[in-house]
Amino acid sequence: MMPSTTWPLPYPIWPPCVAVLMTLLAGGKMAEGERVAETGGEEAVIDHSAAEELKERANEYFRVKDYDNAVQYYTRAIELSPNTAIYYGNRSLAYLRTECYGYALDDATRAIQLDTKYTKGYYRRAASNMALGKLKAALKDYETVVKVRPNDKDAQMKFHECCKLVRQKAFERAIACDKPTRSVVDSLNIEGMTIEDEYSGPQLQDGKVTLDFMVELMKFYKDQKKLHRKYVYQILVQVKEILSQLPSLVEITLDKSEKVTVCGDTHGQFYDLMNIFHLNGLPSENNPYIFNGDFVDRGSFSVEVIVTLCGFKLLFPSHFHLLRGNHETDTMNQMYGFEGEVKAKYSAQMFQLFSEVFQWLPLVMCINKRVLIMHGGLFSEDGVTLDQIRSIERNRQPPDSGPMCDLLWSDPQPQDGRSTSKRGVSCQFGPDVSRRFLEENGLDYIIRSHEVKPEGYEVAHNGLCVTVFSAPNYCDQMGNKGAYIHLSGSDLKPLFHQFEAVPHPNVKPMLYANSLLQMGMM
Repeated sequence: MMPSTTWPLPYPIWPPCVAVLMTLLAGGKMAEGERVAETGGEEAVIDHSAAEELKERANEYFRVKDYDNAVQYYTRAIELSPNTAIYYGNRSLAYLRTECYGYALDDATRAIQLDTKYTKGYYRRAASNMALGKLKAALKDYETVVKVRPNDKDAQMKFHECCKLVRQKAFERAIACDKPTRSVVDSLNIEGMTIEDEYSGPQLQDGKVTLDFMVELMKFYKDQKKLHRKYVYQILVQVKEILSQLPSLVEITLDKSEKVTVCGDTHGQFYDLMNIFHLNGLPSENNPYIFNGDFVDRGSFSVEVIVTLCGFKLLFPSHFHLLRGNHETDTMNQMYGFEGEVKAKYSAQMFQLFSEVFQWLPLVMCINKRVLIMHGGLFSEDGVTLDQIRSIERNRQPPDSGPMCDLLWSDPQPQDGRSTSKRGVSCQFGPDVSRRFLEENGLDYIIRSHEVKPEGYEVAHNGLCVTVFSAPNYCDQMGNKGAYIHLSGSDLKPLFHQFEAVPHPNVKPMLYANSLLQMGMM
């Protein structure tokens, strides 16, 4: 394990496992040698030969999964022929592949405006809206496709499944309005839960987590065994109580001789989490950790990851820190697998308790009043202060805009200023935004996660914005390295440590994802 000495690539690499699903939802075929572009019938003959050549170059980049170059060449084709729907449609598909759902949505909409009969434009807009949790908007587009292609079995299947999801969400909202809000904890009888004689796994001692319990639990999980539901409930109830006592902005002080390890997204990759502890040591009072959100979803060992992290939070409450990510939210969990995984391994009631725990996760950490850590990034507007962050009421699902949303969702960009988010949520912020925020709040730099990086980390904005990502070979297909950061109280300069993915049992990512996504896998 060596610190990185190479500068990271200037663009993100994105997870094909999710991208393939979204492509299928968008009406894309996965046959070998598929042509990306529409080639007949639906668009007028293109007179701009130079634009067509650029489109073909983009198609070639798309086929080899170089989506950034594909986007660049589709963009150049659009510049030469701005009224050709297929160019926007193709670029929308490339954006879907890179999880830039906001951009994909805009391009699909523009393609439809240019050609209302461009069926794949509706597919791709529906896929973008699905990814953003906008089910009603997605349903409307699937309905349009079904009307145009009544014999299209794939379109019929997606329409009916999306319709079922919309009805399910409406029913859940109606139930929520009919009854007062109460915690799952109020309806639990944990003491009355029986431990079956055949259960041979780890057991809490007098309901308390011990180091021996954690060591046994991690070995138990490595063997793909399931912790008894009684102990999971006990852990969640206790960790909820601890988290609820914390402020939205947690502040810690490191002495000159002390260090802390900062980890980024783990996304249900339990065996890679175990490798972090193998390389860097188990958490302890002398080996503190900060995990910066996105513990769950996509990876199919999310239960194992989050229960392990919660266990260490109970064992070392002042030396093991958890921050909320955009995937510690109901909408993401319903789409990308955590809800399905918890229901498959335990129950809907337990997922509701996980949801309550996630709502109490702090949003930000500050180290020695100099380094600020959050999952996403900075804000859509200037002037946000640490006091305003402290005052955020976080015990809820995040809103669609505002400081809480930005902390979970925003991303840095290389150019000054702000721009519309490629994700369709929050914004992108430039070096000048970082500099002003840090100067106004007396800080040195920020650490955030939220994005896959080829080297596992990236230093941007002249050192003011550091990204760390700790899920190597993301979704089993990326080939990216993972990384974590050591910060020493003596200077607080980030020291990066990289690591490769380790083998795991043959359980594919997204196994428990939303059923509409699973249909796309077939």
